[in-house]
Amino acid sequence: MPVRATKRGAERTPLAGDYDAIVCGASFAGLAMARELRSTGARVLVLDRYAIGERQTSACAAPTEWLRNLGLDGAIRQTFGDLVCHTAAATVRWALPFTWSVFDYPELCALLWAQRGAGTEFETAKVEGRSGHVIRTDRGDLRAPLILDALGWKRVLSSSLRQPPDGPFSRGLEVHPGGSGSDLELWIDKRVVKTGYGWAFPAGDEVRIGIGSFDPHDHVKDPTVRLAAHAGFPPDGYQGNWIPHRVRPATEDGVFFAGDSAGHCIPLTAEGIRTALYFAIAAGREWRAVLGGRQTREDALRRYHAFAAAHDWKFEAMLGVQKTIPRLRPGPLGKLARAFRFPAASHWAFEHYLRIAPPSGALPAPPARSPRA
Repeated sequence: MPVRATKRGAERTPLAGDYDAIVCGASFAGLAMARELRSTGARVLVLDRYAIGERQTSACAAPTEWLRNLGLDGAIRQTFGDLVCHTAAATVRWALPFTWSVFDYPELCALLWAQRGAGTEFETAKVEGRSGHVIRTDRGDLRAPLILDALGWKRVLSSSLRQPPDGPFSRGLEVHPGGSGSDLELWIDKRVVKTGYGWAFPAGDEVRIGIGSFDPHDHVKDPTVRLAAHAGFPPDGYQGNWIPHRVRPATEDGVFFAGDSAGHCIPLTAEGIRTALYFAIAAGREWRAVLGGRQTREDALRRYHAFAAAHDWKFEAMLGVQKTIPRLRPGPLGKLARAFRFPAASHWAFEHYLRIAPPSGALPAPPARSPRA
């Protein structure tokens, strides 16, 4: 277990200072932002309650091209070219127009962090709120003109948020027992979960098995245990989280939001890794222009907000599909699943799905620069 900088009692260390930019959250979106600022020479602070790579909360899979474009292919554990879909009426193998890779979370985080700039620092601290340009943490106050909330679904730096289970959230739980497998599997079957889906993602020497429920009031532990038993594995190593399935404003009161804090988690599939990287990279472009003196912070807020808002219709369309699928009876759902056994149909659908956050947005890291004094 990593040693925390935040101690108790007399060992507690204070934290204070002024920075060019503060990134709150050290998972996919936060680390991608740190990577984007390496060419600025800016003094950047990344904050998280946990050490980098310490707390995995998802099945950790993404389109392979995204991982390779970002120089993260060293974290890949297994790659798949198709998907096996189970319904009550049919089991069908869908050919994918791109490969999908399951990766090791700590290693991917380490690879992203290694691409940061020399002026970027990390501290473990719990972010508790904000007053203007001041970030309040359990170790003290910090100040910066550029602030990113990449802390996840809690949207800590927002002035208002509907909490689960009353807000627009899905619920996910996963186990990762030791073992192996050769297929990426998906269950859309009310016998597995009433409103949602189950999955089994092999990842080298373990299999990540879980349940996602679109209804946040439904408990997911028992369905997860049953699905693991059905797949022939013990329910070892629980991990889970709330999953926002409604997009939120990407800026608010001078703060940038990316990843789950902005609702950048695709409805129906709950895929949020690729979109967290995508929107953080877009926000990073705007921050680089601010730090380089080419635009103001207000310009950056406006441009990033417009960029994110231009994608809102894609998330709303997927939310419409999420609401429709549970209403289908087993017969029609089986027919729909069988329709995708033809490559022409599956390729068309998944290519459109990939365009929600296309791999062209995964750009090489900017050249590194010496930190500013």
